[in-house]
Amino acid sequence: MPLDDQTILAKARNCFVIEREALDATAVILNQDFVAVVRAVETVIAGGHKLIISGVGKNAHIAQKLTGTFNSTGVPTCFLDPTQALHGDLGLCAEGDLVLLLSNSGASREMLQLLPLFERFGLKTVAMTGSPESELARGANYRLIYRAPREACPLELAPTASTTATLALGDALAMVLLESRGLTREDFAKYHPAGTLGMTLLLRVKDIMRTGAACPVLNETGTTVQEAIFTMTKAKAGAVALVDAQGVMTGIFTDGDFRRCALSGAADFLQKQVADYMTRNPRSVSADVLAVEALKIFQQFKISDLMALDAQKKPVGYIDVQDLPKLKIL
Repeated sequence: MPLDDQTILAKARNCFVIEREALDATAVILNQDFVAVVRAVETVIAGGHKLIISGVGKNAHIAQKLTGTFNSTGVPTCFLDPTQALHGDLGLCAEGDLVLLLSNSGASREMLQLLPLFERFGLKTVAMTGSPESELARGANYRLIYRAPREACPLELAPTASTTATLALGDALAMVLLESRGLTREDFAKYHPAGTLGMTLLLRVKDIMRTGAACPVLNETGTTVQEAIFTMTKAKAGAVALVDAQGVMTGIFTDGDFRRCALSGAADFLQKQVADYMTRNPRSVSADVLAVEALKIFQQFKISDLMALDAQKKPVGYIDVQDLPKLKIL
């Protein structure tokens, strides 16, 4: 029987409610078992070994997604198809590896067949299951238990809430490991060299900054406000860097500084020394750091202009916050 529009939306929202229940229930039961698995993975990686993830049916897809997540965060991980494992693919297993076995029921025949084989190969196992008393949970070295009180499927057949809980539990493991291992943005960038994400993460300030005539620089001594404004306008920039006799940046004069200067009440403000109105010790960034570091400065300090400096603190580039969306940094 066809559903009317309101019923369709109500049933869709109910799916979200049921899957949210599974996530909440799983978060509540997290305990020391989760910590033990984190420690086990840390030990495996420190020893130069790898993580192996296996599952059948819908859990095979979850296992493959988690494999990608762990690899992207620097944890060497392989997906192992249980059927193929029984026909030769066990060759990818090496003593010291750790295996995550995904099975909601904990009674999947393929998973249970693999347990003694992994033990023979000298591998430790983690049962990721919704059935804490299952044969898989009892037979594994570690357990990651999730709870899905009911499936979103109205027939209670298609795995929905249970696979959502499995994925979330695996993601939680990956993200905790990311932090515990001290993974940096630069580390992450190494694993994502392609596409928009790769470009965003790998770009350095020197790759995006304006240089040459587009990076206005003036000596703070003897420069008037009018000269500063003329230089900024010519460079189509919102700021000009001010330097001392050695070329070291001492301040910045921005559009905002000009407005404050104009509102000061001085009739001859254009002939005033720019050094009297510039912002001293402004925020700056090294030209060699990742571009996302510049983004963090823009966002944290709510500024619009940023000068890039070399190792001698001399301005070598200029970044306008309006440049970032065009470069897909924002």
